[in-house]
Amino acid sequence: MPSDCGLGLVPTHTFANCPPLDLLCVPGGSYGVVRAIGDREIIEFVRRQAGAAKYVTSVCTGAFILGVAGLLKGRRATTHWAFTDLLPLVGATHEKARVVRDGNVITAGGVTSGIDFGLTVAAEIAGERAAQTIQLGIEYDPEPPFDSGHPDRAPAAIKSALLSGRYEEARSAFRAGIDKATRL
Repeated sequence: MPSDCGLGLVPTHTFANCPPLDLLCVPGGSYGVVRAIGDREIIEFVRRQAGAAKYVTSVCTGAFILGVAGLLKGRRATTHWAFTDLLPLVGATHEKARVVRDGNVITAGGVTSGIDFGLTVAAEIAGERAAQTIQLGIEYDPEPPFDSGHPDRAPAAIKSALLSGRYEEARSAFRAGIDKATRL
């Protein structure tokens, strides 16, 4: 069913019959990405599409799908802060930024960086005026109630609790998945 503005989020092609894409955007998500990096069909599709795409992009941990496909070797990139130290495992150099562009590859950090990413890509494709119009239309003018949205500013106890709790298992799964995928 389409959204209120007519956007449909249903597949219209398979990996086999998908035409060349102008923009390839790989989303993140811990366990889905871990499964995807071990799926040869997905990795080959991303690699193949990236060869012709004008823009090869990712948000959050989607960077690791690009990386396992060999698309981040020797490039600067970003991902969710809890996983940035794993970027060298796929040949990338972490750049501390919400959005990083290296040639035709554009990567974004964690969830909310996706908004900055979307506006960056919109400006690239349709111009700054269009991106500014979108920004105003969605009223993107963040004023977070706390200054703890980046690991450099978050209290150490909160960062440590997340790393040793919520992200510990996912980080281990990523390491194992990347190791396995890069040996195939």
